[in-house]
Amino acid sequence: MLKRCSYYAFFFVIMAFSLMLVTGCAKPPTEEIAAAEKAIEEAKAKEADVYAESAFKTAEESLKKAKDLVVAKTYKEAKQAALDTVTLAQQAVSGVEAGKAKMKEEAEKSVQEVQKSLDDLKADVAAAIKKKLPVPKEEVQAAIGKWEVDFAAIKEKLQSGKIREASTELKAIMDAVKAKKDQIAQLDPAAMAAAAAQAAAPAGAPAPAKPAVPVPPKPAVPAKR
Repeated sequence: MLKRCSYYAFFFVIMAFSLMLVTGCAKPPTEEIAAAEKAIEEAKAKEADVYAESAFKTAEESLKKAKDLVVAKTYKEAKQAALDTVTLAQQAVSGVEAGKAKMKEEAEKSVQEVQKSLDDLKADVAAAIKKKLPVPKEEVQAAIGKWEVDFAAIKEKLQSGKIREASTELKAIMDAVKAKKDQIAQLDPAAMAAAAAQAAAPAGAPAPAKPAVPVPPKPAVPAKR
C-alpha cells in the first residue's frame, strides 16, 4: 500500500513538473507581433486605410486581438492572430486599386454635379437681380469666384491621384453652393410659395387648372327684312 501511494505521489510530482516546464518554456510571439505591426504600417503607407478602409480596419482589429491575447498569456492563439493580421493587411493592400478606381468614378460624377450647381446658382442670381430682389450681389459674386478657384484646384487634385482629398472638398463645395442657392430662393416669396405648393402636392397629382378666360358675347346680327 505504501509503495502504491509513493508511486502515485511520484507520478503527480512528475506531471506537475512537466506542466511547469511547458508553461515556463512558452514565450510570447514577439516576432509574429512585430511582423504584424510592420504589415499594418506598410498597408497604411500604401493608403489601404483610405481606399480599402473596411479591410484595413479588420486587419487592425486582428492586431489588437493578438496583443490582447499576449497580455492574457494565451500565446498560441496570440501567434495565430498575429499571422492572420499579416494576411488581412495584405488583402487590404490588394484592394487599394479597386477602391481608388471606384472613388475616382464617384468623384468625377460629383465634378459634373458641382459644375451644374454653380451654373444654376449664377442663373438664379441673375434672375433675382432682374426681379430687383435684395440680392447681396458683391457677397454672392465673391463666393462664386472663390468656389470656382477652389473647384479648379480640386479637379487638379483629382487628376494627380489625391482622390480622397478631392472627394471631401467636392462635397464641401456642393453643400456650400446648395446653401447659397436656398438663400437666394428665399428672397422671392412667390417662388418659395410655388415650390412649397409643388412639394406638398401628392405624387402624380395633375397640375392646377388655369382659370377660364371669359369669352365676350358675339354682337347680335340684325334680322333681314
